[in-house]
Amino acid sequence: MTSIAQQTLASIVTNNHSTVPVLEKYHLDFCCQGKRTLAEACNEKGLSVESLAAELERSAVIHSNKMPFTEMNAEQLISYILIHHHFYVKQSMPIILDHLQKVAGKHGHQYPYMINVFHLFKEITEEMTAHMQKEEMILFPRIKEVAALNEVDHRRKFAAGFIDAPILVMEQEHEHAGELLYKIRELTNTYTPPDDACTTFQVSLAELKEFEEDLHKHVHLENNLLFPLAENMFNKQAQLN
Repeated sequence: MTSIAQQTLASIVTNNHSTVPVLEKYHLDFCCQGKRTLAEACNEKGLSVESLAAELERSAVIHSNKMPFTEMNAEQLISYILIHHHFYVKQSMPIILDHLQKVAGKHGHQYPYMINVFHLFKEITEEMTAHMQKEEMILFPRIKEVAALNEVDHRRKFAAGFIDAPILVMEQEHEHAGELLYKIRELTNTYTPPDDACTTFQVSLAELKEFEEDLHKHVHLENNLLFPLAENMFNKQAQLN
C-alpha cells in the first residue's frame, strides 16, 4: 500500500474527504495543485511530512461506537449533541460554503445548478447558526433546569409553554433545514459529481452528503429522544404542582 506521504493531495481528499480540514489548516491546495504528493507539498511549505501524515491518518479514522442513547438522561443527550453535532455543524459549514462558492464561481456557467446549491446552503448556514444559538442559549438550559428539579423532586411554577414553545420552533426549523437539503440533493442528483468535476467539486458534494447524513442523526436525537424526554419531565413538574 502506498504511504500517505507519497499519495497526491487530490487522491488523499478523494479517498477520505474528512482530511479536508487538515489540508485547509495548512493551506495545502488539493485542487489546482492536487497532483503534488503530500511529501512534495510539505517540502514546499517547510512542514514536517511525518507529523502531517499522522494528523491526516488520525482524521481519517472512522469511529463506529454505538451509543446507548435511549439510556441517556437529558443532560447526557445534550452533551452528546453539542459535542458530536453542534461542533461538527459549526466547523463544517464555513468550509462547505467556501468550496461551493469556488465551484459556483468557476463552474457555474457550465453547471448553473451549483449556483442554486450555493445559495441554498448559504441559507442553511444562516438558519442553522441562529437555530443552534437558540438551542444553546434558551432550550437546552431550560431542559437542564427542569431535569435538575425533577432529580430532587423539587417543585417550581413554570409559565405555560416553557418547554413546549421552543421545542415547537426547533422542530419547525429542523423540517425547513431538511427541505432545503432535499432540494440540494435533487439538484445534484443525490450528490453525484459530473464526469469532468474537479477535486473541489467532488469534495463539496461529498461534504454535502455527509452534512445531510449528520443532520438526520442530529434531528433524530432531538426530535425523537431529547424533546419527548424534556416534555415528560416538564409534565412531571406540572403534576408536582
